[in-house]
Amino acid sequence: MVSNGSRPLIGLSTYLERTRFGVWDVPAAVLHRDYVDAVARAGGNPVLLPPQGEWDARAIGFLDGLVLTGGNDVDPARYGAARDPRTGPANPERDDAELALARAALDLDLPLLAVCRGAQVLNVVLGGTLRQHVEGHQVTPAVYEKVDVAVRAGSALAGIVGPSLSVLCHHHQALDRLGDGLAVVATAPDGVAEAVEAQGLRFALGVQSHPEAAREDRLFAALVAAARKGAR
Repeated sequence: MVSNGSRPLIGLSTYLERTRFGVWDVPAAVLHRDYVDAVARAGGNPVLLPPQGEWDARAIGFLDGLVLTGGNDVDPARYGAARDPRTGPANPERDDAELALARAALDLDLPLLAVCRGAQVLNVVLGGTLRQHVEGHQVTPAVYEKVDVAVRAGSALAGIVGPSLSVLCHHHQALDRLGDGLAVVATAPDGVAEAVEAQGLRFALGVQSHPEAAREDRLFAALVAAARKGAR
């Protein structure tokens, strides 16, 4: 844990993909740099967490905060659903790691920002389910869609960004039945839940959009601020 005045350690989940860099074309644990830069701009020290090993509360006790990053679809078997043909291939290593990270963060009351897939992981680990396809939030691969969302008055999110926000989305799935303790705090014009908060915790926010791509640093700053408050 950080001492007073130090930069909090913020964990970031990563994924295993074949990657080209320098003279190499190899499997690697990777993450979009936008996440790393966003944490650093907010005053945190980014710590990359590969989807390997056993990520329980004891293993992540050195962290001051956690970001569950975006990525591929969660395996529907994880929430007891049959696979829709439009759902992407399963990634058991990443599902195992990130579901464990989410459980550990909740057990520790570790400040948590869950982005896109991360918000879905948070919902699933709390017993919720997902809609396996929605239209309009991911029209073109690798191109973000601009969506104007309404933020619920009185929510922690409203205290950070105000009553409305223009966000960048790239998700073809969405939250369906909410997990235990989650509340919807932002919605898109089509009614899709764009943000949720876990009740009774220091800071546990899930957003379906990509604040790292939009340079929406206020969310990362709020995470780092919560991490500082809990630091010893």
